[in-house]
Amino acid sequence: MVIAPPGQPVSQVGNVAGISQEAWATIVAAGGGPRTKIGPFDRVHVFWLAGMSCDGCSIAVLGATTPSVESLLTGSLPAIPLVFLHHTAVQLEAGAAYMEPMWRAWRGELGDPYVIVYEGSLADESLAAGSGGYWSAVGEEEVDGRLRQVPSAEWVRRLAPGAAAVIAIGTCATWGGIPAAFGNVTGSMGMMDFLGKDYRSALGLPVVNIPGCSPVGDNFTETVAAVLLFLQGVGPLPEFDELGRPAWLFGETVHRNCTRAGYYEEGTFAEAYGDKECLVEIGCWGPVVNCNITSRGAINHVGGCMNVGGVCIGCTMPGFPDRFAPFYKKPPGSTFSATGAKLTGLFIRPLRRVSERDRDRTARWDRAGEVPSGWGAPPRPTFVDRLIHVGYDWIRHSGTAAKDR
Repeated sequence: MVIAPPGQPVSQVGNVAGISQEAWATIVAAGGGPRTKIGPFDRVHVFWLAGMSCDGCSIAVLGATTPSVESLLTGSLPAIPLVFLHHTAVQLEAGAAYMEPMWRAWRGELGDPYVIVYEGSLADESLAAGSGGYWSAVGEEEVDGRLRQVPSAEWVRRLAPGAAAVIAIGTCATWGGIPAAFGNVTGSMGMMDFLGKDYRSALGLPVVNIPGCSPVGDNFTETVAAVLLFLQGVGPLPEFDELGRPAWLFGETVHRNCTRAGYYEEGTFAEAYGDKECLVEIGCWGPVVNCNITSRGAINHVGGCMNVGGVCIGCTMPGFPDRFAPFYKKPPGSTFSATGAKLTGLFIRPLRRVSERDRDRTARWDRAGEVPSGWGAPPRPTFVDRLIHVGYDWIRHSGTAAKDR
């Protein structure tokens, strides 16, 4: 039994579990295009493997709604093949019955295409193997007359060459995450580090990354649906960025879609948790983090860190957590950017309030000289307001018929 060192291309792993060097070389032969045909397929197996994980990604995905996990598993989405999910937490089978599809996939006997979904970071199993142990494993096999636990990372080595796609879900699986933080003893890493930059699936795809700690469940199911449409041959390959993230989901920063971004523009910032203004000065990294949680929400378009008053700690980014620690402390860069926003805000805020007071009235109320509201006394335009709007309205109606009224 040979366990390849982390980062070594799968094409360099030889003679595992009795497969000849020639046969193994055929399976993992590198190529620019697919090594198996595109669909359509009646069904696709999904082997959900877990490494150094808290299972938060599984929980997030089970809460997805557009599309839902149920719609993928029941084949109710048009043109999407029936998905057979093999997940330790939701599978009815156990023991040998649960492991059998994985063994058949490795032997090339499954009969259907399969996708690997990996949750959690991939530990360097060679460190644990030195003392006869393992970091994370699923199933067992007999070696030299003794049962041996098969590390999850080793299953990736075995199944990745024949997989239609490999999808890393969550920041631990994509970039290494918390288990790979400074001082870790497991040698943990993300899927791209583990398989190497030259890895391509049987259909020619590099590793697909869906980061987040935990990720937005809909980000995962939507990407899976898009990839399955591609595998079926009825849709184009979705657009991914240079790090393998779905470009349409991670192309914008948190800040650009944040409901509090307008406060930043006006130079007003929260001073404590619970304040309604921009959170940058109390530790939010949103302006530099690629994530769509402010626009999509956490579950069913509801919630999301900044939407409910929490700061962004950069959990979708490759530099998380080390490059964003210590959390809940003002980012150094905000000293300059926030100061600039405060300076421009000194002019922007008063000008907008002038326009707001004017636009908060009807022409009838102006003629009557009062607002017929029993709820309170709305602010009245000042002499300066009226003077400003003489010129403002002249410019606004310039070039239109309304100018001559």
